Amino acid sequence: MSTDPTAVQPKPEHFVQSLERGLDVIRAFTAQQPSMTLSDVARVTGLTRAAARRFLLTLTDMGYVRTDGRMFALTPRVLELGYAYLSSAGLPEVAQPHLERLAAELRESSSVSVLDGDDVVYVARVPTSRIMHVAISVGTRFPAYATSMGRVLLAGLPENEIDAYLRRVEMRRLTAFTLTTPARLRAELERVAAQGWALVDQELEEGLRSVAAPIRDRDGRVVASVNVSAHASRSSVEDIRRDLLPPLLATASRIEADLDIARRASGLG
Repeated sequence: MSTDPTAVQPKPEHFVQSLERGLDVIRAFTAQQPSMTLSDVARVTGLTRAAARRFLLTLTDMGYVRTDGRMFALTPRVLELGYAYLSSAGLPEVAQPHLERLAAELRESSSVSVLDGDDVVYVARVPTSRIMHVAISVGTRFPAYATSMGRVLLAGLPENEIDAYLRRVEMRRLTAFTLTTPARLRAELERVAAQGWALVDQELEEGLRSVAAPIRDRDGRVVASVNVSAHASRSSVEDIRRDLLPPLLATASRIEADLDIARRASGLG
């Protein structure tokens, strides 16, 4: 039996490949490529043009995709696919008032995200101003390695999962400041785990600094991350450590306490 972690594993008997491919088509659309041609989708997903066409037209019939006959794009209806998870998790509802208070206190944007595969996904957000070229909203995804929330979430993983992530991740240079080697990222994750927070200085986008803290469940597992973002022209790294980090850590603690209360009240705790 092969022990190579990169070897392709056989699919279980119950596996529905057509469902996997349909979801691949949905995930092909990103903030960088919100609309694509049939050929684009086929290239990104690895499907044939004929197969990509069938999936796109089916998703169009279901209302998840729209097309002008050449370009395809997702519709807001895809948000329904994640709504059940967000509602059952309770995290956005619990975190939102805390983010609103933090953003009002600091006058900086604040967000909560979870780890989904190798990306962070925003599940709650209070913007105060637009400081990135890409508009951020609930559902926005970014590569975990280049974000403060992503590093907090990665640092909270078991060691074997961190090892697997570092073996497979493709660390693209997003700015002149982005860490791009697994060894440097590992060292940074060790520091984040030790200090209990992460600060990223212009690695996702130049001019953007961000600091994040973990949100833990009552067993101590990191289940989400909360951050504050600021423009580099307004806040130095030292400003962020001195002025933004303490309120952020306090907010993370309050979210954790309220999550525990909510889970106990729902019978899940």
